[in-house]
Amino acid sequence: MIYLDNNATTRPLPEVIAAMQHALECGWGNPSSKHPKGQDAKTLLAAARAEISAFIGAQPVEVVFTSGATESNHHVLHGALMRPDMPRRIILSAVEHAGFLKSALRLRQDGVEVVLLDVDTEGRVKIESLRAALEHDAALVSVMAANNETGVLQPVAEICALVHSRGIPMHVDATQIAGKLPFSFAGCGADLLSLSAHKLHGPKGIGALLIRKGLTWPVMFSGQQERGRRGGTENLPGIAGFAAAARHAMATLHDEAERQTRLREAFEARLRAIPACVIHGAGAARLPNTISLRIDGLSADRLLGTLEREGICASSGAACSSGGSNPSHVLLAMGIEASQALGAIRISLGSDTDAEQLSRLADLLQTMSESLRSAASVG
Repeated sequence: MIYLDNNATTRPLPEVIAAMQHALECGWGNPSSKHPKGQDAKTLLAAARAEISAFIGAQPVEVVFTSGATESNHHVLHGALMRPDMPRRIILSAVEHAGFLKSALRLRQDGVEVVLLDVDTEGRVKIESLRAALEHDAALVSVMAANNETGVLQPVAEICALVHSRGIPMHVDATQIAGKLPFSFAGCGADLLSLSAHKLHGPKGIGALLIRKGLTWPVMFSGQQERGRRGGTENLPGIAGFAAAARHAMATLHDEAERQTRLREAFEARLRAIPACVIHGAGAARLPNTISLRIDGLSADRLLGTLEREGICASSGAACSSGGSNPSHVLLAMGIEASQALGAIRISLGSDTDAEQLSRLADLLQTMSESLRSAASVG
């Protein structure tokens, strides 16, 4: 099997599994308990928090453990509207993760104004659209650092600076960029930031919300844990696995980013030679591992069905929505026709991806394109 769906989830590393097992065996006490077993767990928790904060350029006190970026994003979204004297108005890009976008748009039913920022044809937020949106106050601005479908990077530092000039809280969804490119909570200028461990070879079901020190944010789950910001006994095995994944990412990020960039560029050179093959967002800075493509005249279902029969795992976009029949909202926002967007598939490389695998995929896509042309000429 060739696995090319790493933006959906990644294979847990052996050291991640070992760290989780160690936490289960040696840190099974409740970190809130005062007895020795509880203190053993508390020590493991503190060490993991320190590693994860170092990985993302934050202070340990800024890290709040959650079940993943989805929970973190929703905590930010609803917390913004719970803050006293805040306007019932939020601003986010039109290319945010589908689940987050749907949750935000549902708030319109409750009288919340939801402003979607325009993007250019590569999928980058138009700064003039942000400037116009900031002419009126808002409770929150939220932008993802790297798009999960196209890999396109947003000008996060510039966006954060503009938002802060208006005194509005800024949230960045760093789910896809963390562990793939250097990225720092302190450096980007965000007030809040979301992470998921399973996108960087950690376990599923664990993530974090970073809250800038000094920023008061509403509590969503009452309890003494996480300095009173997120109640519930901490998922220590998951957190330990998250820390091991973060440690590995820090050690390998530079070399792996360069390796995946070379693989992606060589693969895309092959794609450009395929008739009717289009790479989405190719003119923008992107993640090293992400390629969104289509072959005009072929549906995503047909492409993915052929790849699956050949033992290749890919997707048509976000994993949570890839089974649907609607065109990607990300591609539509970029100005791509719905009929063309329905043909888009996402290839996302990982640490196990090599040149031979991508060459085999390029050969298959080439064959499918040629078959399409032959059928058209006969018809």
